[in-house]
Amino acid sequence: MENNLVDRDFEENRLQQTISIAQEQLSAARLRSQKKEAAIISLKQEMLEETSYSISNLWSMENFHQLVELSQHANPVSHKVSEYEMEINKILLLEKMINSPYFARIDFKFDDTNAVRKVYIGLSSLKDNQTREMYVYDWRSPIASVFYRFGTGKAFFEAPAGKIKGEVNLKRQYEIRKGKLEYFFDADVQIIDEFLRQLLSQNASPKMKTIVETIQKDQDIIIRDMETDLMMVQGSAGSGKTSVALHRAAYLMYQGLSARLSYDDIIVVSPNTLFERYIANVLPELGEKNVKSIIFEEILRMILQTEHVQTRNQFFEGLLSSNDKKYGNLLKRSMQFKGSSQFVEILKRFINDLPNRWIEFSDIYYDGKHIASRQLLKTKLLKGNKASLLSSRLEQLEDNILELIHERRKQRMEKLRIHVLEQTAHTFEVEEVARMLSIHESITLIKKIRKFTRLDHFELYRKLFSNKNYFYSLAKGMELPNGIEDIIDFTCENLKKDYLSYDDALALVFLQLKTKRYNDYKGIKQVVIDEAQDYYPLHFEILNSLFPQSQYTVLGDINQTIGKQEDLSLYDQLNKILDKPKSTLVTLDKSFRCTNEILIYSTKFLDPGFKLNSFSRNGDTPAVSAAQNKSDLDNLLITECMTCKERNYQSIGLICKTEQDAISLYERIKDKIDIRLIMNDVGINLSGVFIIPVYMSKGLEFDAVLICDADGDHYNSEDDKKLLYIACTRALHRLNLFYTGEISPLL
Repeated sequence: MENNLVDRDFEENRLQQTISIAQEQLSAARLRSQKKEAAIISLKQEMLEETSYSISNLWSMENFHQLVELSQHANPVSHKVSEYEMEINKILLLEKMINSPYFARIDFKFDDTNAVRKVYIGLSSLKDNQTREMYVYDWRSPIASVFYRFGTGKAFFEAPAGKIKGEVNLKRQYEIRKGKLEYFFDADVQIIDEFLRQLLSQNASPKMKTIVETIQKDQDIIIRDMETDLMMVQGSAGSGKTSVALHRAAYLMYQGLSARLSYDDIIVVSPNTLFERYIANVLPELGEKNVKSIIFEEILRMILQTEHVQTRNQFFEGLLSSNDKKYGNLLKRSMQFKGSSQFVEILKRFINDLPNRWIEFSDIYYDGKHIASRQLLKTKLLKGNKASLLSSRLEQLEDNILELIHERRKQRMEKLRIHVLEQTAHTFEVEEVARMLSIHESITLIKKIRKFTRLDHFELYRKLFSNKNYFYSLAKGMELPNGIEDIIDFTCENLKKDYLSYDDALALVFLQLKTKRYNDYKGIKQVVIDEAQDYYPLHFEILNSLFPQSQYTVLGDINQTIGKQEDLSLYDQLNKILDKPKSTLVTLDKSFRCTNEILIYSTKFLDPGFKLNSFSRNGDTPAVSAAQNKSDLDNLLITECMTCKERNYQSIGLICKTEQDAISLYERIKDKIDIRLIMNDVGINLSGVFIIPVYMSKGLEFDAVLICDADGDHYNSEDDKKLLYIACTRALHRLNLFYTGEISPLL
């Protein structure tokens, strides 16, 4: 990586010119931000002085003009705050640029001219405002794609005007820290691989890092794809699929002027809170605002309007920690059935049948007269607009009834006045008493009407399972799983509890979304779904109902499922459910996380014939150690942690099968070593020594991994193979396994 002196001088001068322009723009931006801040303070002061209204008194028709006046003062403040925030963001970008303005350069000769353009590529663009020369191109710009997709020689890139062809004469990479050029090198395949190998040899980061310097060709194709409505990525452990998805979100925001995507148009569905926090720095590091992020149980709680919902991690814990194999198997079969396309079809048939069988219409009387018969109301509902959601049709039916009542209200009021007059000697109370009686009558009547115009989804769902013959009639023509009777009985028992099981909560949310309008996410245009292999058809049906107009980026790895077996047909299923005009499945099969030795060891838990490619990086061969008892095991684990610390590893993950096992180990060694327990989706900084259940470790990475319970009791089934694969592939540099008793037959 030695550089000749002429090149070195040129690059040093070019770096200083770039930093000088950035510093000049930074000073101007700081000055503008100070002026804008002063303007905001001035406008707020003016608003306080010129609008003396009490906020609490504004929300009435009498004070409407005062509210308008207050709004007229508030709008300029809001506009100035928005401008100020943009200026602050510009300042942050320029500060980053002064520290490290770019990481790469290509010299591109256009086919239609002899001109060669020196293209410096960084996290954001920089233009000299006087000469209009581009000093740095944003990594997302069209021409920057050449750096990621081509070596020296013939190349092209897609621009708004069409395909631009040319030739790469030079491809160069830089290491710049604190405004100082540490080194640079002219990149060919061998040197680039060595650069990447050095980067990957570093310690794991407490937060996921950006990968703009090392984006691979196949990753870049995914990131820059603007045509696909459903981008599905099957990526092996450590292939960078989550990073790619987040960089894709940043790219879509960069293209915002044409695609009209901003940070609040995108949502990430994360597997748990810990992972949500782990990825939280990526977009801000790329100079973009963080997009919305949500975990699936938050969706369940919001729609069901209750906190009493079992989380997916709690479901996993129940599944993996159950000592009763029959109960654990029932949990698994219940989730598989309720998550299936068959059960979705049963729920749809049930919804269609609700007006016929489960809505208990009443005859409606008002003022002693028969307003509408139950049969007439049922007929009206059945003949209504079938395209409209059932709740909307019921609300329309309620409005029709109330209109009929309204026509008779004057006559009824007159009768009430006469009735009150006959009952009291105080004539001045007649109007007030008659009005109170009318209100009481209306409340009673509306309650009666709403018994059939408002759906009790929980009660309806309970009824679905309470009559087995009816359930089987809905499932006519379907192949139901073995033991369906047990699943039905199990569900009836679960519905008596004071919290909702995860599978029942999913079904209830689907019922609500298919019968009731829900618009909270109607503005979302791009949905990123991570760990898709742990979702079932029912999950994707829910997402499709919530985000019907969205495009999707779906990430998964069929080898990292928990509690089920999955294959590539998963992507066919979700493609069918989401039903987008243009979809594609891309495979990322090269792992950049683990050493060769760790990856080779991990593949023993995959199906024969399933190949993983490793980015060539060597390390220690994983070892399996036996302990005589728990005390001996604890000492082995503590000794291994000390060895890892001596090697200067910053993050050491002790992975147990379940939370119960993790708590037990933590209690035994917490006074002997500085260690933290990760549980209940708590978001913490992943630096130090941790104990974590395997299902919470997905998506994370550690310098060293210690699998603490590799015995036959814990790991013995096909499902357990996947868990061991997940646990092993969390390790960057070092992996060792420990057990007491009988070794796992899977090892």
